[in-house]
Amino acid sequence: MRKMIIDTDTGSDDAVALALALKSTHIELLGITTVSGNCDVEQATLNALMTVEKCNKHTPIYKGCALPLLREKPVDAVDVHGIDGMGDLDLIHPTQTPQTGHGVDFIIEMVKQYPNEVEIAIIGPATNIALAIMKEPKVMVQVKHYYIMGTGGFGPGNASTLAEFNVYADAESYVPLLKSAVPKTIVGFDVCIANAFHEEEINALKEKSELGKFLMDANETLLNYNIKRTGEAIIDLPDAVALAVALWPEEIIAGATDVYATCSYKETTTYGLVTMHNREDALAVVQNYPDNNATVVTSINQKQFKEKVMGLL
Repeated sequence: MRKMIIDTDTGSDDAVALALALKSTHIELLGITTVSGNCDVEQATLNALMTVEKCNKHTPIYKGCALPLLREKPVDAVDVHGIDGMGDLDLIHPTQTPQTGHGVDFIIEMVKQYPNEVEIAIIGPATNIALAIMKEPKVMVQVKHYYIMGTGGFGPGNASTLAEFNVYADAESYVPLLKSAVPKTIVGFDVCIANAFHEEEINALKEKSELGKFLMDANETLLNYNIKRTGEAIIDLPDAVALAVALWPEEIIAGATDVYATCSYKETTTYGLVTMHNREDALAVVQNYPDNNATVVTSINQKQFKEKVMGLL
């Protein structure tokens, strides 16, 4: 059975992603690690605990990094997901508690215990992963695969003109991640936003089960944000898209391309931009890029994705 860790800044879309993994029977979810991002790490941990509880599971949760590596002013997404990251509807009252020990150390220990078996889904800023790589590089090269919700893919950013939020929150953490020799699959924001849930689907999930209602209610702030932004009652679920790719890659991925990805972290105006170098035509200047270091998903099977979400939740 596949072994997986999910690293999350548990906001409302992360909760849907966690539920997909928690309800899946073909993987062993070794644990969940939390990180600052959508909300602070304390709240992200509470949100993960509540989601695990709503799924009737007892998966261990480890609190990770409270701050980005170097960023002087942490950013959050409370305008999108709510002050509590989960819609501000007073949904978060977990009775479970996190494990002792730090999320970074848990990740390292699991990879030591199961070399070349552990797959890690990174659905928040990559701070915990970067620190694990820097702390134990010889161990972390034995991660089997990284599945990453981050970057704008081949589209614009959502945190700045160029940068997607998870990268923008801690661009420095993407430097060791992208340099890692571990295979990486990136699901960018461009693919995620193209596969949003519409009003009738949201209502169907609310009516389907207590879990479905909890998850859709948790996305209430996001729903209202999107109504103001687009005029449509939609909920985009980037982390759920990325988790679906991680859980069922052969079924969900419809298109993908290999690239040499680099992250900008030194210049203010391009901070968090991940450039996907994949030009195959003749250029005016030969670049001699290194070998490709990531596979970027360019499209997914929307029907399969939504069937998985509706079926499990």
